[in-house]
Amino acid sequence: MATAARKTGGSLAVKESIYAWEGKDKSGKIVRGEMRANGEAIVNATLRRQGVMTTKVKKKVFRSGKKITDKDISLFTRQLATMMKAGVPLLQSFDIVAKGHANPSMSKLIMEIRSDVETGTSLNQAFRKFPLYFDPLFCNLVGAGEQAGILEDLLTRLAIYKEKTIAIKGKIKSALFYPISILVVAFVVTAVIMIFVVPAFKEVFKSFGADLPAPTLVVMAISDFFVSYWYLIFGLIFGSFYLFFQSWRRSLKVQRFMDRALLQAPIFGAVIRKATIARWTRTLATMFAAGVPLVESLDSVGGAAGNAVYLDATKKIQAEVSTGTSLTVAMQNANVFPNMVTQMVSIGEESGSLDNMLGKVADFYENEVDDAVAAISSLMEPLIMVVLGVIIGGLVIAMYLPIFKLGAVV
Repeated sequence: MATAARKTGGSLAVKESIYAWEGKDKSGKIVRGEMRANGEAIVNATLRRQGVMTTKVKKKVFRSGKKITDKDISLFTRQLATMMKAGVPLLQSFDIVAKGHANPSMSKLIMEIRSDVETGTSLNQAFRKFPLYFDPLFCNLVGAGEQAGILEDLLTRLAIYKEKTIAIKGKIKSALFYPISILVVAFVVTAVIMIFVVPAFKEVFKSFGADLPAPTLVVMAISDFFVSYWYLIFGLIFGSFYLFFQSWRRSLKVQRFMDRALLQAPIFGAVIRKATIARWTRTLATMFAAGVPLVESLDSVGGAAGNAVYLDATKKIQAEVSTGTSLTVAMQNANVFPNMVTQMVSIGEESGSLDNMLGKVADFYENEVDDAVAAISSLMEPLIMVVLGVIIGGLVIAMYLPIFKLGAVV
């Protein structure tokens, strides 16, 4: 049996902890539960007012866990939806999911949400206290589900939405990770050759007493530069990347510039655009199917797309829709959606099945991303091999040319 914890001034204190307690009620029956409070004295006093004589109060200690990821939130949503569909009470569902989760940090978060719900806070308000993990879209859908009495259905939709979003992000990352990792390894190998291998050849070539070929002289000059200024080269490269990514994270102007640049990038730009459209349509389909009004749905859609270009376009679409313009016309005016998308939306509006059509568009573009990533992977492998062959092979040939020349003279 769980007992309600007391709130302090309408919000939770910063230093509150979760306490497990055991005691006897007025009938002498042994009862147990958990409570969030500032200390054991408050737990004892609160339970005493409720007619419970405590025999044991112990602060729960959570093991430090890994960082909470989107995958953790997605798994939690899926598990909670499954529990509720099976008829398990909400608080008991939280207990089961928290105890079974592999990440202690996630277990602690779930128990904190459970404590809020136990005190009478609505589920969506409990989620809103943790905006780092539950975005407005998540909270709005949960709120809509609570109001309509279809919370388990909305949680299932949310779980599907999050799983598909994570999958499409993973595909984009996999498409970008392979070539970037290969290029980084190539740079490190080249730097090692320049700093350690070429100088050894240089000492050997000094005893030849003959003019060295031009490619060899160029490579040796580059090697001398690496040996003399290797700390500046590595410091400048890593420092530039660090400053760039910090600016990308913190500067809105840099984010907008990079979002536009990524959409226009050769090869990868088309994949990123398709992935963005897939997230945009999937989010709007999920919100609209949950019964959230279109104008309110568009509040969450732009941010969920993950691109400033589509965020600006969504704000423009929302402004036009709020004045009575159809969604199709507003999307056409935004000029960021392919004709196929606007035609499907038009059919959905005319037939009254907008959420279904948006879902079909999302499915189509998710499949397009799958095909594009597979095509890029097959294209990049031979391309990278050619680049590495030219770089490494060029260095080897440049260093062996004097030996070949000496052999011809002999």
